[in-house]
Amino acid sequence: MPANASSTPNFRALTQVSLFAALLAVFGLIPKIDLPLGVPITVQTLGVMLAGCLLGPKRALQAMLLFLLAVVLGLPLLSGGRGGIGVFFSPTVGYLVAWPLGALVTGWLMGHLPASTPRRAAGSAFLSSAIGGLLVVHALGVVGLVVMAKLSWMQALVGTLAFVPGDLIKCGICAVVVHTVARGLPDWQLGGRSNIG
Repeated sequence: MPANASSTPNFRALTQVSLFAALLAVFGLIPKIDLPLGVPITVQTLGVMLAGCLLGPKRALQAMLLFLLAVVLGLPLLSGGRGGIGVFFSPTVGYLVAWPLGALVTGWLMGHLPASTPRRAAGSAFLSSAIGGLLVVHALGVVGLVVMAKLSWMQALVGTLAFVPGDLIKCGICAVVVHTVARGLPDWQLGGRSNIG
């Protein structure tokens, strides 16, 4: 009985990590919009934001790492059917390697910001997503553009600004999803709150 009880949370964690990695793959089926930078606009960063807000830092990080491992192994899970080790030697590398860190930061912030009501949870989700899923991801994305696309820092910074309006919309969608979860599943531990010491 005790062994069974302890295995249930582990099974739940494994299920959530796997489901969010799969959700990221599903978002990859939505057509991308190619930009001259060599970095497409995709919906997949919404998955980074949702994982952080709904799973918390640890599980969100695990979900992103699981997804990227599948990409490294050659599965065509990125928008446009891209996959394989080659994508990590392209201008997109900064954004891709930022996903785990962005999810981690989003989850950590969500776990520490107010979420006592659905409205507060939604506001916290927007702020967490904007910092973790937008600022963190774009900061490393700029580094990737400088290193791999040989752009100047100013060119990379200006180039990445093209993604910001769409990413702010994704932050809003994430906030709506969190509001819905907070209303419909009030016991859901947003931002992994049950794991906060």
